[in-house]
Amino acid sequence: MPSLNGKVALVTGGSNGIGRAIAERLGRDGATVAITYARDEAAAKDTVAGIEADGGRAFALQVELGGSDDATRLWAAFDEAGREHVPDGKLDILVHNAAAGSFVTLPDLTQEDFDRVFAVNVRAPFFVTQAALPRLRDGGRIIAISSLAATLATPGTIAYSASKGALDAFTLSLAKELGPRGITVNAVSPAIVLTRHHDRLKENPEAAAREAARVALGRLGEPADIADFVAFLASDDARWITGQVLDVTGGTEI
Repeated sequence: MPSLNGKVALVTGGSNGIGRAIAERLGRDGATVAITYARDEAAAKDTVAGIEADGGRAFALQVELGGSDDATRLWAAFDEAGREHVPDGKLDILVHNAAAGSFVTLPDLTQEDFDRVFAVNVRAPFFVTQAALPRLRDGGRIIAISSLAATLATPGTIAYSASKGALDAFTLSLAKELGPRGITVNAVSPAIVLTRHHDRLKENPEAAAREAARVALGRLGEPADIADFVAFLASDDARWITGQVLDVTGGTEI
């Protein structure tokens, strides 16, 4: 039997890439899945349709994270869009996947770029979680998608790397705070995953081979590699794991 029957999950940034793979996997495992998207309505509808075609239940809500009232808007949209699927507004699994990138070194970093990255990658998870706490059932799961960039020197993504380091610290402290409620809080740390953001590697076999050579398992990650591990953390099998930043990189740079 699916391990998440009766559970409700929210995946931010769930219409593409890793987020979509997570939403699809949680749906297959029996959860009712809500996804947020910023602008790509067609992709969000396609993700929901795919989950439903596999026998699952899903709905989408349009919320662009990074604004001062994004948490309020997100949960209002959740209640509106999920009225049929989640009439009590409660939640079991919260996956912080939505992220903003920054691909410049410090000399070229602007304050506007820094603020945007931290607003989406740090402030949004903080306050979306804060607003979710009354909804989150005891024994629930909070899972953040971090990055190997938080612990591996990557000058070309310095703001993004710092934001993921902050997310890791958030994970550790929140796990301690929510432990008495049986809620586990963990972060998943991927390296390169072949999503639309890495189309350049799909089009350049030599560059892809160089990146794959850094990975002990000899290939680059796929969204399903991350989604399957997130599904494990969301399940009861992971009930004794909390406060961890878990390397899911195939052994990159070990």
